[in-house]
Amino acid sequence: MNAAPELPVVGVPRETKNGEHRVAITPDGVAELVSHGVEVVIEHDAGADSAISDSEYLAAGAQIGSAEEAWSRASMVLKVKEPQAHEFGYLRPGLVLFTYLHLAAYPDVADALCANGVTGVAYETVQAADGALPLLAPMSEVAGRMATQVGAHFLEREHGGRGVLLGGVPGVRPARVVVLGAGNVGWNAAWIAQGMEAEVMLLDRNTDRLRWVDQIHQGRIVTIASNRGAVARAVADADLVIGAILVPAGRAPVVVTEEMVRGMKPGAVIVDVAVDQGGCIETTRETTHDNPVYEKHGVIHYAVGNMPAAVPFTSTYALTNATLPYAVTLATRGVRNASAADPMLRSGVNTAGGRITHPTVAEALGRESIDLATALEA
Repeated sequence: MNAAPELPVVGVPRETKNGEHRVAITPDGVAELVSHGVEVVIEHDAGADSAISDSEYLAAGAQIGSAEEAWSRASMVLKVKEPQAHEFGYLRPGLVLFTYLHLAAYPDVADALCANGVTGVAYETVQAADGALPLLAPMSEVAGRMATQVGAHFLEREHGGRGVLLGGVPGVRPARVVVLGAGNVGWNAAWIAQGMEAEVMLLDRNTDRLRWVDQIHQGRIVTIASNRGAVARAVADADLVIGAILVPAGRAPVVVTEEMVRGMKPGAVIVDVAVDQGGCIETTRETTHDNPVYEKHGVIHYAVGNMPAAVPFTSTYALTNATLPYAVTLATRGVRNASAADPMLRSGVNTAGGRITHPTVAEALGRESIDLATALEA
């Protein structure tokens, strides 16, 4: 008599990156996976910081276990952020890891995935034919909206800033906010800043995107075609600069040089949301929620690589809304079949068979890429 086929198992460990309070799935997400014949093992208290209890996961059909069980029993591990160094020991051949990877900024993670034969599928490189990044979009919206309120906080004198109220008051000029990049992060940052009655300048090289913003906001956000001179002039007079440049799968280009930072007003604030892709400000280095800012050339720098973790309830539900259909497909069909059938998922695969499979990621890391089908055969 033939044995019953093993059910696919999805493991959800608790996040361990500094200040990371999100979890990779909600109870509704668990119920959806279970309804497709997938076992779900969640680490004890993985959802606690997102206000989701173990009992809610149990009611949805999950099993609760240790970190080791969530990793070792799983055919696919679902996470929010890239594995940390102390988690590399859980990596093994044949494991599928579905999470934000940002390998261009974290080459040690790329090395660990390749060395252990892990198939790494990155949320941020799942890409539609029109260039849209559906699994990056929800966290970009959160990070963009947060960037403005974070900047407003650190502009306060008590927190090291110039002592400028973002929206000003009648008779006093509001803060000048310069947003670099009009993608999801930049547009959301500019939108919130404009709503707080700041003076907002949004720069991007894509004039069609700027036209779209201008039509929606009817001139309340000043749109400027981006080039080195325009950036230098805008930054020099800014109270708050928000870096929101994105190259899908690649390292963010540096658009604000150290010389430009030197020329900024004392007590001005930089929020570099692009730091998880290396940063678009030359003076940026990644910070943490525990120690989010530092001062360089008299300018306050905020460069936390997982900003949405500060609002985990909102972020966890927004993330699961986006990732769940892809997680179901990967868990039930496997990477080979899922990627063959869906070009969007195919673009999400960054590592397989011990090699880098995404050309842009490989270029950013200075390595050669390998064809995905060949890597999966390996």
